[in-house]
Formats: sequence, structure tokens, C-alpha cells
Amino acid sequence: MKCSPSKEDESLASDSDILYKTIMETSSAEKSMEKALDQAGIKLTTELVDKVLRRLHFEEKIALRFFMWAGHQEGYSHQPQAYNDMIDILSSTKYKVKQFRIVCDMLDYMKRKDRNSVPVEVLLTILRNYTEKHLTHLQKFTKKKKIRVKTQPEINAFNLLLDALCKCSLVEEAEAMFMKIKNKVSPDANTYNILFFGWCRVRNPTRGMRVLEEMIHMGHTPDNFTYTTAIDTFCKAGMVSEAGALFDFMRTKGSTMSSPTAKTYTILIVALAQCDRMEECFKLLADMRDSGCLPDVSTYKELIEGMCSVGKIEETYKVLEEMGKKGYPPDIVTYNCFVKVLCDLRKADEALRLYGRMIEVGCVASVQTFNMLITLFFEISDTDGAFETWHEMDKRGCSRNTDTYCVMIEGLFGCDKREDACFLLEEVVNKGMKLPYQKFDVFLKQLSVIGDLRAIHALSEHMRRFYNTPMARRFALSQKRKSMALRRK
Repeated sequence: MKCSPSKEDESLASDSDILYKTIMETSSAEKSMEKALDQAGIKLTTELVDKVLRRLHFEEKIALRFFMWAGHQEGYSHQPQAYNDMIDILSSTKYKVKQFRIVCDMLDYMKRKDRNSVPVEVLLTILRNYTEKHLTHLQKFTKKKKIRVKTQPEINAFNLLLDALCKCSLVEEAEAMFMKIKNKVSPDANTYNILFFGWCRVRNPTRGMRVLEEMIHMGHTPDNFTYTTAIDTFCKAGMVSEAGALFDFMRTKGSTMSSPTAKTYTILIVALAQCDRMEECFKLLADMRDSGCLPDVSTYKELIEGMCSVGKIEETYKVLEEMGKKGYPPDIVTYNCFVKVLCDLRKADEALRLYGRMIEVGCVASVQTFNMLITLFFEISDTDGAFETWHEMDKRGCSRNTDTYCVMIEGLFGCDKREDACFLLEEVVNKGMKLPYQKFDVFLKQLSVIGDLRAIHALSEHMRRFYNTPMARRFALSQKRKSMALRRK
């Protein structure tokens, strides 16, 4: 006879489900998992914590955050089993084993001594032991090359520890540990960078700026990447004015290493555009241009995408005009970035307007331009527009590639223009074009649905020229059987 679960078991399972769901829904760096767990209002027990940790066995970062949160809850303290579970999770992970090894040693000490925190002296001992055990190769190398290491060996291990905590979004714990040990071990630039990026990870730029200020005060110079990350964090937090102030500091008082790059400018320009501060946006664009810091393909795409996403399409045209006036006319790569953004937003009229502008200024459209436009027209169910673009390629002398045929054939099958699709598919076979195997699969399925055995045979024979013959034959026979089965129905 099967025993029914007791009320205690049901309650435990229910609480475990609630905690697990809360953790998984709020575990990203942007969300406060700890705050959500507080609001859940569930009383912790050793059995409940063990159950949740077991469910988080393959989520080491999240498990550590939950473990640290649980350890600070009133009326609950970790028992040896919880420590064992946590150490097992961290020591078995393949993610940053060296980082988590230090955390495991700390947890092991806390478990054995029944403590909620590790004293500074013990922490230093753990770091020294770790340094001797895992960083001896570095010491041997420096001794062999007669390099004088100015930093204490423990700082390398300490940085690994801080990095592990910050990557688990346990930045407050990392900073508390930093404050405890900073008078015993001299932090280096990497220490400050780790803490700074940790605060950026949890979207708290104000705390991050305090770390940056202390870093500068201690004589360490932030590099360009550090400043750019700070500006990006400010912008994402809606603190655009603060980002602008930091940018001015970076440009006027920073070192050569911290000079703004195209990426830095792009982040701030897009943020200003999103806040409808277009005058400042274009002023910054002019500064960018005058300094000779021109955007590359990726930054152009970010700039165009960011402005278009908030409806600043006319302003984006103005950006291209301004760049052209100063002797930096946009090329086909830049225009294709713009076309892609408009196609992704399904703005067909704007995409065609941009295409017309390209022709006016003498920029020759590439096959990628036409492929994007054809794809867009099929997505908005405008078959005529797709055909017009197809014929436009002939007018402009642009040769079609394999992707063009694939996009067109798949689009025609999708809108039930089967005759046209089969005609183009026959053209592909006659021209001896190699289609991707996935497209063979898609097209053969479409031909099976309409029962066109001749086309199936022709396409299968064509497949043999490029792919494994026995596999192609089996695939063709399989499709033929499916087609015959459909015809019998």
C-alpha cells in the first residue's frame, strides 16, 4: 500500500517550488533576487535550503547567491549538510575552478568552525595557501626571468576570489571582504576594476563611481575599457547626464590610454537620441568627426539601430549627411547596416526610400541589399514587391547568388506561388548551383506536399553532385514514399 505524503512533505515541496521559481525568475544581474526572496516570506529550514540547493546543483552562480542570502536570514543558520552541498556544487563545476576553489576553502572553514564569516587572518591564510598551491608556476617564472614582482602574491588569489563573487552578483559581499582585507593586502588596478565591473553588472553605477574615484586616488589609471563600461552602465540606468559628465572627464582629464573610441561616442550618442536630446547628440557627433574618431561597421550599426529603434529615422539620415559633408561619405557597408535595421523593423517604405537615396548618390547596391529587401517583402506578404526587387537586380546588373535564390524560392512556397518556386528551383538545378543541405531538406518537403515526383528526382540527382550519394538516395526515396502516401489520401 502506497503512503500518501504528509502535510509537512507537501508544505516543504510547495515552499521549495516557490523559492526555486522566485530564484530562476529574478536571478539575472539586473534583478534583485535577494529582494524577491525576502518578499516571498518563507521561513527557512535546513531541509528546505538543502532541497533548493540540490535543485540548483548545475547553477553554481545562482546557488552561491541563494546560499549567501539564506545565511543572513534571521532564525536560520547553515548546518554542515548545507555547507557540504554548496562545496560540492562549487568544486564540481567546470566554470572558473580556480576562483571557486578559494570560495570552497572559505565555506569549509565556516562549516568546521560554525561561523557566519571568515576572520581576516584566516582569510589571508587561505589566500596564501592557495597562492603557494596554485600560483607557484608564476613565482617560478618570475624567479627564472629575474623579474621583480612588486605586488604581494596573495593579491592574485584575492582578485580571483573577488571576481568569483562579483560574477555571481554578490558584489556587496565582495566589497565587504575588500574593506576587511585592504589594509592587510595592497589592492592593485585589477582589484578595483573587478569591483567596478561588479557594480556595473548589478546596474549600480553610483557605487561603481565610488570605486573608480578611489582607484584614481590610489594612483591607478583607469583605461578606456573601464570608462566606456561606466558610461554604458550610466546610460542603461537612465543616468545620461552623469554619463556625459564622465565622458567630459575622460576626454579632458584622462590619459592617452583612456581617450574615447568610436564605441564610447556611439553609446553616448544613442543614449542622447533616445532621450530626445538631439542638439547635444549632433554636437557630440561633430566632436567625434572632428577628432577623427570615425565609427566602424559595428559602431555604425549600433548608432543607426539605436536611433531607428526610437523613431529617429530622419535624424539618422542627417547623421549620414553630416558625415558625407566632412568628406566621409557612407559606403555600401554603412548603407546595408541602415537597410538591415529598417528591414528588421519592417519599415518597407523607409527601406525603399533609402534604396532610392543610395542610387541618387551613386552608391551601387550589393547583392546583400537586394536579398534583405526581398526577405522583407515576403515577411510583409508583398509578393509583387519581391518580384520587382528581383527584376531590379537585372536592371542594375547585380548577379544573384545562392542566398537570393533560396530567399525567393522559400518565400514563393510560403505564399503558395508553387509554380514560380518550381520554375526557379529548376533554374538552380540547370545552373548547377550548390544549395545548403538544409534548403534541400526544406525544398524537398515542399515538393513532396505537391507531389511533384519529377522535380524531386531532379533535385535529388542534383544533390548527388555535392553531397554523400547513399544519403541523398535514401533521402530522396523517403520523400518519394511520403509523396505517394499523400497522393493516396
